[in-house]
Amino acid sequence: MATLVVDLEDRSYPIYIDTGLLSTNGPIHSHIKSTRVCIVTNDVVAPLYLAKLKKQLVDFNVDEVILPDGEAEKTLANFDKIMSHMLANAHGRDTTMIALGGGVIGDITGFAAACYQRGIDFIQVPTTVLSQVDSSVGGKTAVNHPLGKNMIGAFYQPKAVVIDTDSLSTLPIREFNAGIAEVIKYGILGDAEFFTWLEENKEKIKANDQETLAFMIERCCQCKADIVACDETEAGVRALLNLGHTFGHAIEAEMGYGNWLHGEAVATGMVLASTLAETLNLLSTSDCRRIEALISYFDLPIKAPSSMGFEEFIKHMRRDKKNLAGKVRLIVPTAIGQSEIRDDISEEVLKQILS
Repeated sequence: MATLVVDLEDRSYPIYIDTGLLSTNGPIHSHIKSTRVCIVTNDVVAPLYLAKLKKQLVDFNVDEVILPDGEAEKTLANFDKIMSHMLANAHGRDTTMIALGGGVIGDITGFAAACYQRGIDFIQVPTTVLSQVDSSVGGKTAVNHPLGKNMIGAFYQPKAVVIDTDSLSTLPIREFNAGIAEVIKYGILGDAEFFTWLEENKEKIKANDQETLAFMIERCCQCKADIVACDETEAGVRALLNLGHTFGHAIEAEMGYGNWLHGEAVATGMVLASTLAETLNLLSTSDCRRIEALISYFDLPIKAPSSMGFEEFIKHMRRDKKNLAGKVRLIVPTAIGQSEIRDDISEEVLKQILS
C-alpha cells in the first residue's frame, strides 16, 4: 500500500492507495473517533460498494444517505437533504462522515461535514479517476449554483483519503476518460517528465493496467499534496491547478451541469488555454499539438460547444472565483511542464479565441 501525506501541520492527513481497500479491513477504522458513522453515496455507487464498506464497519453504528447520481445533483437541495438526515438521526459532533463516490459526492459530503455543528470529521473514499487523482485531495468542498460552479463551499480537509484502485474496473469508459483530463493537467502545468510518461504509457492506461494506474494515481496525488501543502486556500500557486477550469466551468454552467462531464469541459478548457498561449507566443506550436493529441487520444473533446461563443463564455468567466479586482485571471501553459497565472489578457484576445 502506498501512503502519502498532505502536510498541513496539525491538520495533516494520509492518502492510502492500494487494491482491495473496499473489500478488506483497511485503514478507515483508525480515522473514526467514535461509534457513529454516516456514509454519503449515490444510487450508482451504492449497489457496487456500499455493502462492502459497511461490512468493514460492523463494529460501528452506521447509516447512510443515498443521493441521485450526477453533477446536476451537487445542489443546496441535496446539501439540505444530508443536513436533515443528520439531524433526524441525532448525529453529534463525534460522528464521522464518509464520502463514497466520485467528485460530486466528495464535494457535497465535505461541505456538509464542514457545516454540520460547525464542523465534524469526514473521510474521502473516492471511486472515480477524477476524484482519486484530484478532487478528494486538498479540502475544496462545495455545491453548485445555477450562476456558477462551486460558488458555495468551504476549504475543509478530510481526516484521510482511502483510494481503492479496484473501483476503477466498474467505471464507465466515458467517466474514466473524463478523469484522465485531470491527470493530463498535472503534466501540462508542472511536470514535463510525467506528461512524457503519459504519452509513452497511454495504451496501458486505456487498457486499465493496474500497475500503470497505481503509479499514475500516486504521482498525481503527490503533486496535489505538495501544492496544497504550500498553498492550502488558493492564495497563490494552488491556482495553477485550475488550468483549463475557467473555460471548463463556463462550459458546464452554460450547457447545464452534467451534460458535459467535468473532465470533458476541463479537457476543452486546457486546449483553449493552450491555443490562447500559442496565440500570445507564450507556448510553442509543437507543445500545443502534443497537448491536443494526448487529450484526443482519450476521446475527450477539444472544441467548445458550437452554441457557445465569446458572450456565452465571458459572462461566466467574469464570475470566476480566481478573479481579483474585477480582472479575469487565467492559467496558461508556457511550455509542457510550465504554466503561469495571467490577469492581463484582454477581452479582445479572448474574443479572438472564443468567437
